[in-house]
Amino acid sequence: MLFQQIVNGLVIGSIYSLVTIGFNMVYGVLELTNFAHSSFYMLAAYIGQFILVKYLANVSPMLALIVIFISSILITSFLGALMDKLALEPIRVKSGDPISSLISTVGVQTIINNSVLLIFGTVPLHFPDLLNLGKFTIGNGVVIQWIQIVILVFTIVIMSILSFIVTKTKLGKAMRAISQDVSAAKIMGINVNRVITLTFFIGTAVASISGLLVAMYYQRVDTLMGASVGLKSFAAAVLGGMGSLPGAAIGGLVIGLVETLFAAYVSSGYRDIVAFVILLVVLLIMPSGLLGKKTVDKV
Repeated sequence: MLFQQIVNGLVIGSIYSLVTIGFNMVYGVLELTNFAHSSFYMLAAYIGQFILVKYLANVSPMLALIVIFISSILITSFLGALMDKLALEPIRVKSGDPISSLISTVGVQTIINNSVLLIFGTVPLHFPDLLNLGKFTIGNGVVIQWIQIVILVFTIVIMSILSFIVTKTKLGKAMRAISQDVSAAKIMGINVNRVITLTFFIGTAVASISGLLVAMYYQRVDTLMGASVGLKSFAAAVLGGMGSLPGAAIGGLVIGLVETLFAAYVSSGYRDIVAFVILLVVLLIMPSGLLGKKTVDKV
């Protein structure tokens, strides 16, 4: 029973980790809490479900899977970059006020959420099981679904790719330069706005992948899926350290594991409280998180 819950917790935690990594990429560069991040996560799942049911019902499952992943990720990532260009870049250029930027992300979140409600309604939609991979049993009756293995592998691969981008590429070096000193980055010839827009594109792509994986896992999409994961990914970001990609991975896994174990052994009705209890404890004991940088404000 315990090992079964650990497996389930790792799968859920890996989803939280992916969403949090995309969230932390933007925060690491801009120190901006992007409230619209979880809405893109939900939007990608709905776009994938719509394309699949409307246009790919009679297509081979593997081809359909490839098409919905590519199309959903590109559409939502483009919208994420467009959000930066239309809603955030003008604020950065004119005033640079972080509060105005944060409010803008709330506005985009509201637009996306209400648009999805208007188009698709409030009733959860079925997401067809494309892979139909089945499951297997190990040890003393521990059931593992192949889709869980797929999610874990996807998570590891995406984390590895993002780590390479941030640490080994010119774009990653530019991201780190901007996060340390925007003015110095401009002097060095870095196109700050272009790098930030690309960061939004990549971060939204990660959220999109997460949304599609969750839709495949639960075989459904609903309008509340973004709100729940968004709050938990924020808690995971605080736990791991705001702006830290390794911290995001650790924070997501911890919250996923603790939440699953709490639901199994204490009460499933209060599982959503776990993330917020962890959030409060971390803010009281270790405000910078596990891997976050401690900052000193000089007066």
